[in-house]
Formats: sequence, structure tokens, C-alpha cells
Amino acid sequence: MDLLRALGTFSRIAETGSFSAVARELHESHSAVTRLIGQLEAHFGVRLFHRTTRKLSLTEDGRDLLGHAQQMLELADTMEEELRRHRSSPHGHVRLGSSVAFGLFLTPRVPALLARYPGLSLELALSDHIGDLIEDRLDVAVRTGPIADASLVARVAGTFRRLAVAAPAYLERRGTPRTPAELAEHECILHHNGRDVGSWRFKGPDGLTEVPVSGRFGADSSEALHDAALGGQGIALLWETRVVDDIRAGRLQRVLADYSSPDAQAFVVYPSRRHLAPRTRVVIDFVIDQLHELEQQRNAAKRAAPAEEAWLV
Repeated sequence: MDLLRALGTFSRIAETGSFSAVARELHESHSAVTRLIGQLEAHFGVRLFHRTTRKLSLTEDGRDLLGHAQQMLELADTMEEELRRHRSSPHGHVRLGSSVAFGLFLTPRVPALLARYPGLSLELALSDHIGDLIEDRLDVAVRTGPIADASLVARVAGTFRRLAVAAPAYLERRGTPRTPAELAEHECILHHNGRDVGSWRFKGPDGLTEVPVSGRFGADSSEALHDAALGGQGIALLWETRVVDDIRAGRLQRVLADYSSPDAQAFVVYPSRRHLAPRTRVVIDFVIDQLHELEQQRNAAKRAAPAEEAWLV
């Protein structure tokens, strides 16, 4: 038995949920694919799938094997890719899904990527609601928090966090809070997304703290909150990637400089490592590079003299 081929077939069945679909993809008969999976089960001495007439799902052993199989397949692909990298160049269209905040952070940075790879085109599919990669026709997406779908490849990209910000005009009128508790005296712009609408969580010198907040304006769109903050309506808790350029330009000021929301780990996720196109790989690397650059800027700002901390993130 060709173990690598068998693991690749097993991984594709786990991703598609169908023996028949994989058989068609491989130009094999259904019985040949079934036989190969049977050989794989015999090789490891475990059952890999629960099979009924209506549903196919992984067993616990199957889920364990899937993680190891994907690592082996990625390593094999990486070796092949390194050997032929000089003979292939990124070409074609990539559809990247992300939150609105992160997508708008990437937008002014995309021209440098496209200038480097003239054959590449990139489409950003922006939404604050997490969808399904396959249904949304995404080649790759940026997600935060645990990735529950075992069929997806998840690569750690960096961290996201939210910062409390306000327009200079608002702070001139109402003053600048020095501690989270002082937010009770301010107009806070509320994100009506079903989570923590009336309270904000921060990490700071004394660890985690949660404070109640209130305000006369809220929305379920992060962009509406951003526009309201720029318009001087109050203090907003917004993703760092959305406000970093505004802070640099002076359109917004960070308040509570010693506090931020708890870090959220960011992942680049995509449906399969198998035959990952060079165009998708360079987009993945681009996303990770942007987050690494932001992290380096954070660290540099923390080391700077107080007078230079115009945007401490």
C-alpha cells in the first residue's frame, strides 16, 4: 500500500464527506477507494469512519489520524514545492475572507503584493459573520479563536486585540479617562453583536478587569462604530487593525494606553494542504507578514520614550 496516497485519499474523504466524490476526483472506482481506506484501517488497526446510508463521519481514531495525516501531507507538499518553486510563479485569482476591520487594514497594503506578482489578482470577501469556506467560495480566510472544523488547515498567523479610541474633539469636550472605571462617566459606542454589549473587558497592570459601559449610540456593524468614533460621538472599543492607521494620522487617539482587550489568536485557514496553489500560498504569507509587522511595531512602540508613544499598540 502507498501510505502517502492512502493518507491523501483519507484526508480528501474527510474534507468532502463523500467516498463517491473523491473517487470521481481521483478517476477511480468507488470500490477501489473503499478498498484503499480498508487497507489503511487494517494498517493502523482502527476504524476511521462511521458510515450509514445517509451520513459519513469520522470516528475518534479517524479524527486523530487526520491531524497526523495533514502534517505528513503538508511536509510532502512543502518538499515538492521547494523543489519546483523556481519553475512556478503565482498566477490567478484568490478569494480571501476576513472580518471587515482586518480587510480594511489589508486594503492599502495590497498594491505592494500585486506589484510584486503581476499575474496575481486578489478579492477580499469581508464580513463580521463567520461563514463556511466552501459555501462562500473562499480559497483562504482569517479567523480568530478555536477552529472546530477538523477538515480545515489552520495556521497560526498572530494576534488581534481591541483598543479603546476616541476622536480628539470628543476628548477635548469630555476629558480623557485614565482607568477603565472612568468609562462610566463617558459616552461609549456600543457594538450590538450579541456579546458583551454592556461591558468591556481589559487586560492591564492589574490583570483582567471588566467594567460596565453605556452610551446613546450603538450598531451591529464595526464600520458604523468606527465612523461614529471618527465623528466624535464617544469612545469605541475597536480592533487594532482597524484603527492603527487612524491613530498614526491623528484622526483617533488611544485612551487607556495601559489597557487593551485580551488577545485573540488569529489563524489563516484553508480547505486543504493538498496541491496548494502558489497564488494561495503567497496570499497566506502576505497576511502573516502583515500581522508580524504589526507585532514588531507594537514591540517597538513599547520600547520607545513616552514622548514618542503617539500610537502605543
